[in-house]
Amino acid sequence: MSSSSSSKYTQIQQDKIIEEKSSDSDPPMSEWSSLVIELSAENKKKSLAARGLYSPGSGEICSKYISMSDSDISRHVYYNYPAVLDPGINEALSLPNKPVIYPDNGQELYLATCKEMNVCPVRLFIKSLLLQEINLSYYGVTPPGVRAMSMALQYNKHVQRLNLTDNFLNDDACYHLGSMLTTNATIKELILAGCRIGASGVLRLIDTLSINRNLTTLDLSRNCLGEEGGLHFAEQISQGATISRVNLSNNQLGKQTALAFADALEFRNTLTHIDLSWNNFFHSPSTVKMLDVLSNSEVLKEINLSWNSMEGEKIAGAVANLFLIPTLTLLDLSNNRFRGESIPLMISNIIKAKKLLIFDLSFNPLSPDDALVVLQQMLKPRVKIENLYLENICVDKNFMICLDRVKKMKSRKNFIIKHGHVIQNWTVYGQDSREVILNRAKFLGMRDKKRRVDIALFFLRLTKEYPKAITVKDLIDKVDAENVPLDGDLIAELANVFPGPKSAKAKYINLVNICEYINRIWPDKVLPPTPPPELEPMPEPPKRKLKGKKGKP
Repeated sequence: MSSSSSSKYTQIQQDKIIEEKSSDSDPPMSEWSSLVIELSAENKKKSLAARGLYSPGSGEICSKYISMSDSDISRHVYYNYPAVLDPGINEALSLPNKPVIYPDNGQELYLATCKEMNVCPVRLFIKSLLLQEINLSYYGVTPPGVRAMSMALQYNKHVQRLNLTDNFLNDDACYHLGSMLTTNATIKELILAGCRIGASGVLRLIDTLSINRNLTTLDLSRNCLGEEGGLHFAEQISQGATISRVNLSNNQLGKQTALAFADALEFRNTLTHIDLSWNNFFHSPSTVKMLDVLSNSEVLKEINLSWNSMEGEKIAGAVANLFLIPTLTLLDLSNNRFRGESIPLMISNIIKAKKLLIFDLSFNPLSPDDALVVLQQMLKPRVKIENLYLENICVDKNFMICLDRVKKMKSRKNFIIKHGHVIQNWTVYGQDSREVILNRAKFLGMRDKKRRVDIALFFLRLTKEYPKAITVKDLIDKVDAENVPLDGDLIAELANVFPGPKSAKAKYINLVNICEYINRIWPDKVLPPTPPPELEPMPEPPKRKLKGKKGKP
């Protein structure tokens, strides 16, 4: 029954389709009968399916619809979709690719750049991009890796200190670091110590240094800049670089650099910390000119001029002008050649240094008198120095007496001084070591109650046997032979306090000096008088026999 009803329903639908095809002119779309849907209150199919008279089938499209023409399908309500004008072909072929926008922290950009360059990324660098410091010192960073790092740091707003100490960089790496500094406004400290960038590298690095107004600290120590690199740096200062802390130590800078610095700092003297140690600023005219310009600064706080072979009164006079800087707190002149008359000239203005706390003259060929001249300045309360370094400079007794006076001053409670060894010109106060050793020998001799030995008499008697010096070995043998209770250590100390003539083969003891000192501390110790030697009786002369004549009685 269900099959007959479904066949009737299908026949009705086919008749309707045939009628539509046979019509010459179609009505407008608004009058289509297929768009008029009458919703009945009862669903016939559901009612038939509930009674088991109808099956909905598999749900697939009826095969009769497949044979329909394209025009019929396009007009059918279930298959009429709007036409696609362009699926994106024109945009893909005529327009460039949209640029990828990376976050400002640079992590994704760094990874993408490393992938593009086929360079292994540095994990520590990726993690440090979100911190205030990136420390890659002694890390073996390659120049291609520096390019990727520079691109990642262009717009980074976290990193304030970049440390690449002892990573050998070439000109290309310096160029990318310099390009990064033109756009980065966060990095304040750049440490490139020991990177060996040379004069050509520093030219590419600081070429745009006058543009960056946020970089305050630049460390270029041990980079083999030479005179040419020093000239490049001085040119950037004259063009308006705002760096306040500069480290140019160990770069073979000399006469030309000193003159260039003098010209550049004459109008733009904004440095607060400058390190020029381990260079060649020993040429008097150029060095004096540079120091005179530095002395005009009003913001300079620390100056390091150590290891420059400076000497002479002219340079010493220029150094004296540095004490006139109102903000100066540290002056390092160690490992130079100042001495003699240049010392009083150098410290002539030290009383005018209002904020100077550290003054270093270590490893200069100063005499004890020169060191005393420097220390006597500390007796003036107006001198504010708290740390005076005179390492490897010999001092004498007068220096130590003056030092005691300085330490007793109320204004020198926190005063720290370092100096070399004290020359042996002391007068020994207190108990003499010779007396201590002889008292110890006396005690050892009297310790055994059964057999006591008077050490003083022993040495007095021994001196008669050995009027000259005796070796330590012979004295030990003599002590052992006579059972005198003296050990080897005590005899060795006797050789130190009563030395005999020097010899490379043996160590001698001066017994005469021992006896003289015994007579001073124990004047009652005297050897018993030696009885005069008994004279042997003269043998009686033999009796002479009288020679008589033969035959006579």
